[in-house]
Amino acid sequence: MSRAARSGRHPRAARGPNTEVIPEELRSVSDAALVVSIGRFHPEALAEAYRRHAGAAFGLALRISGDRSLAEEVVQEVFVRLWNEPQRFDPGRGTLRSYLLAQTHGRSVDLVRAESARRARETRDAERTAESGYDLEREVWDLTLAEHVRVALGDLSDGERDAIELAYFGGHTYREVAQLLGEAEGTVKSRIRSGLGRLRASLVANGLAGSGGPWVES
Repeated sequence: MSRAARSGRHPRAARGPNTEVIPEELRSVSDAALVVSIGRFHPEALAEAYRRHAGAAFGLALRISGDRSLAEEVVQEVFVRLWNEPQRFDPGRGTLRSYLLAQTHGRSVDLVRAESARRARETRDAERTAESGYDLEREVWDLTLAEHVRVALGDLSDGERDAIELAYFGGHTYREVAQLLGEAEGTVKSRIRSGLGRLRASLVANGLAGSGGPWVES
């Protein structure tokens, strides 16, 4: 059961601005003190945290997802999580804003991946329906290849995997990937090139690709 359910209160501040009347004294307290108040089931403290940091969180989520609805969903989830699990914020490790933005970045990337996978799945299903010659043997092959790609991606570094997923599965350009990850474009290109090389080597080793193919960086 969530904190909101146990307390009989709901984190209304996470739904949007101006949903709580914020006491004047809360506007001058530190972020760390706000989180302590949130831990004591004070929704007005969450409203003040939202007032301070939701704009930055929304801007980051929108830049990553490119979709206002998804960005709004991410921000709401981040602040609901702060309400439910305020103890996860450690002021000794950084500011509340940096903590919330890290949460926003992670959740936004997750949603972009899920949305990209959904679109790819729908496209693949439509192509299968249109191809009268599609048979069980080919479906098994596609599933096998997809599973090997998933495993091979898991063996890459976080930087390589994030860059490849955003570029190849998310449909972003090198420049867009660099902006989304906050990295130099040259660094992103290098990570994609090395990651694709390792992916190709894994697929070749398993007899699933030749020396060329879609996993070669041009």
